[in-house]
Amino acid sequence: MRNDFNYIKPVILVLAFLMTGSSTFAQKQTRAIVYDFSYMDRKLAGWVDSGYYKGASVIIVKDDRVIHQKYFGNYTPKTVAYIASAGKWLAAATIASVVDEGKLSWDDKVDKWLPEFKDTKGEATLRQLFSHTAGYPDYQPAGRRPDNYQTLKESVAHITDLPADTLPGTKFKYGGLAMQVAGRMAELATGKDWETIFQEKIATPLGMKLTHFTPVSDVGGQSPMLGGGARTGLDDYARFLNMIIHNGVYKGKRVLSAKAIQEMQADQVGNAEMTDSYVENTRASERKDIYGLGEWREEVDAKGNATLISSPSWAGAYPWIDKKNNVYGFLLARVAEMKNGFNSFMGSPVLPLLVRDVLTRAGMKNTKHGYITTPDGAQLYYEETGKGEPLILIHGHSFDCTEWDPQFFELAKRYRVIRYDLRGYGWSSMPSEDQKALHADDLKALMDQLKINKAHIVGLSLGGFIVTDFLALYSNRIISATAASGDFFNVSGPGHPWTPGEAAIQHGKIKAFQQNGIMASKKEWFNMLTKRNGKNIESLRTPIWNMIYKWDAWQPQHLEPRFLLGNEAEDKLRSQKITVPVMILTGDVDAAIPNKLLEVIPAARQVLIPHAGHVSNLENPDGFTEKLLAFLSNIKPSKNGKN
Repeated sequence: MRNDFNYIKPVILVLAFLMTGSSTFAQKQTRAIVYDFSYMDRKLAGWVDSGYYKGASVIIVKDDRVIHQKYFGNYTPKTVAYIASAGKWLAAATIASVVDEGKLSWDDKVDKWLPEFKDTKGEATLRQLFSHTAGYPDYQPAGRRPDNYQTLKESVAHITDLPADTLPGTKFKYGGLAMQVAGRMAELATGKDWETIFQEKIATPLGMKLTHFTPVSDVGGQSPMLGGGARTGLDDYARFLNMIIHNGVYKGKRVLSAKAIQEMQADQVGNAEMTDSYVENTRASERKDIYGLGEWREEVDAKGNATLISSPSWAGAYPWIDKKNNVYGFLLARVAEMKNGFNSFMGSPVLPLLVRDVLTRAGMKNTKHGYITTPDGAQLYYEETGKGEPLILIHGHSFDCTEWDPQFFELAKRYRVIRYDLRGYGWSSMPSEDQKALHADDLKALMDQLKINKAHIVGLSLGGFIVTDFLALYSNRIISATAASGDFFNVSGPGHPWTPGEAAIQHGKIKAFQQNGIMASKKEWFNMLTKRNGKNIESLRTPIWNMIYKWDAWQPQHLEPRFLLGNEAEDKLRSQKITVPVMILTGDVDAAIPNKLLEVIPAARQVLIPHAGHVSNLENPDGFTEKLLAFLSNIKPSKNGKN
């Protein structure tokens, strides 16, 4: 088994030059910023090692500085790959350049340039052709040749006779066929072929020497020309993104007008009917203003301006711009095999979230973060801030330590607060099926290495089960214990290894999980946590989805070791007298659910959090923090909180 944390080593040190000054003087200062991309690299390397890709490369740029660039598998700086739908962004920019010239208008109708379109397809506008609202079929229907024609003239000749799906502007239907018609309109308006237009208007001004739309490949998934036929290299596409983030200017030279950029990024869907969308699946957002011209509007601000834009592809290539952080990035990859439930189109868009985590952690003030090594060699990522008695926060299943964002800094006003990623979650190392460790043992190892003798222990859901285990095994290391949505976990413990029959059942569940698709399975779990009585719990959707989306989902795809005491915890607790203060925090929605811990630990008290359910610390963060602090304030300070 590979050592996951070989990937901790390539941490990039970037010098950020900060200027401070007044009307009379200016002084340059430097501050070293450490960007740790080891977790992202581990995830990308895992995709390659799993055979999804033969290789991949990634570049991340912030404030015009490359802060990360890495190659995996057989990819090198010279690698060129077909990028499928990531080429739609390039195609939209090319059309925009012709509009800038005044030779086309986004509101030109198809039949102005192609009078042979005599049905409703001729009524569609250039704008609709590039926003998937033209009413065209998405691709050539089954039984007809795929649209891998080498010229747009040929392609359009085989689109003319296709029946329209619906009226222009009435339905959003993602595809590539309509863009071929738009490209042909540009050819007729300029008197040049598509490749020439692209080279003259976009590629040459940006120095994109490796990027081309022709010849079109006859390999499936790399056509049609505008919607899926582009090929490029890592540096080439980064140049394009540099131009877009600078509002159409590249190295001081204007390539596209500011108006063109604005049009491309504006909502072009309008009132068109829409079903399940990419943005809903990857960002848990049910907005309808999801697409511009050749690009997805993944996130928007309060005024509806796009703040995270992208052009993902089924092949895995994924370019994006994160305006909030002045970051752009590009993953160059070409899927080799779809297996194990992996979906390249839905997988790559996790990257902006991973990059944001890197930036957030690099910018944390007065916060220590790093890794501890357990006795069996696992690496656990942790963060620490504040002063006072130690207080350790333990996250739930499919989550990571960022679950505690609403409480972490607030509690640090009174305590030395530590949060960490459990083994198999977040930035901590992945397990193997033959490991014997307990999560409770990992917690003890964390305390030992951070020189903490005793601590307040707070866990939610899975974290609450770990609190139960820690009470059973190491109550002498606890000042107080808080189990939120915690109880006994009714599963087999380490004294009952997997039997052949149980293993066979689990392998069946693994197969079903993967056949359903990892993303679909994650979405089902997400809906269980964020819906109540059929309605969304809006305060939970973004934070919970971001964690579940990043989650590696190792546990449901393996014979997970017995990391919890499970059914063995009760006997261990009954055999001793628990004297430390114990609180069971329960969302009032779950108040009627019996909790056996209250029976086994008579001194334990249950406290209800109003307006909250299972994930109470996120649904009512203020209420959770208030109840926790009230409990802690009545506990006599420990003399042994730290060595």
